[in-house]
Amino acid sequence: MGLANANTPEVFVLLGFSARPSLEPILFALVSIFYVVSIVGNSIIILVPCMDVHLHTPMYFFLANLSFLGLSLITSIVPQLLVNLWGPQKTISYGGCVVQFYISHWLGATECVLLAVTSYDRYAAICRPLHYTVIMHPQLCAGLAFTSWLGGLTTSLVGSTLTMLLPLCGNNHIDLLIMQLACMDTSLNEIEMYVASFIFVVLPLGLILVSSGHIARAVLKIKSAEGRRKAFNTCSSHVAVVSLYYGSIIFMYLQPAKSNSHEQGKFIALFYTVVTPMLNPLIYTLRNKDVKRAFKPILMEN
Repeated sequence: MGLANANTPEVFVLLGFSARPSLEPILFALVSIFYVVSIVGNSIIILVPCMDVHLHTPMYFFLANLSFLGLSLITSIVPQLLVNLWGPQKTISYGGCVVQFYISHWLGATECVLLAVTSYDRYAAICRPLHYTVIMHPQLCAGLAFTSWLGGLTTSLVGSTLTMLLPLCGNNHIDLLIMQLACMDTSLNEIEMYVASFIFVVLPLGLILVSSGHIARAVLKIKSAEGRRKAFNTCSSHVAVVSLYYGSIIFMYLQPAKSNSHEQGKFIALFYTVVTPMLNPLIYTLRNKDVKRAFKPILMEN
């Protein structure tokens, strides 16, 4: 601990896209637009169910959790990103870096579990419709949401703390991962990362795939075309969000350790932290008649 503190820099230099200065103004404009749209869209997902008693259901409860998570993620990352893209100042204080690191780790792990929980909710709604209200009672929903947030917080406290204790030996230029600055063996950190990835990425993905398989089989058994369409619409939005989230994660982890793939990793990270939180509310609301119906009176009043 003393070694780590002795070599802790006061500030970190975030390299980001500084190697492509002509690209930074374009990214600044795009990220600013995505940021505003994301705030508005996720706020709608959170507020509309609070105003309409008909949307007080498990599905919208979990959607509100996901939207709150999206708001927290972009609020913790995007303002600093915009500062770095706008001007020559590419630094972040040590304290600011630590806070951002813990929060992003926490929210990333929590989102994986929440997506699995939402998949289970869709499984119960389609495969066990007669018992849905009994299965997904309010106490269970609150417990599942609480467990998701607590689990993400726990793995963040463990993994992020192990990473921040690594001695950096004066290195303070972050290109993509802070662990790359360590001047000692990081085997323990890598083992913890693999274990946490299995628990919070692989296992939830497995549960999502199993739930999706049962849902697909149940949908195919529905005789009426209208019934199949409604069931498909109920799950298609969630499948799209899961595909975006896990697609970016899988693509990032499958990248070979080459310089060009390292640059691609930055764009994938940008997509995950900026674009995905913006797309999620759009995906959930564009084909959701309940949200549109609840939001219409609010627009008419204004």
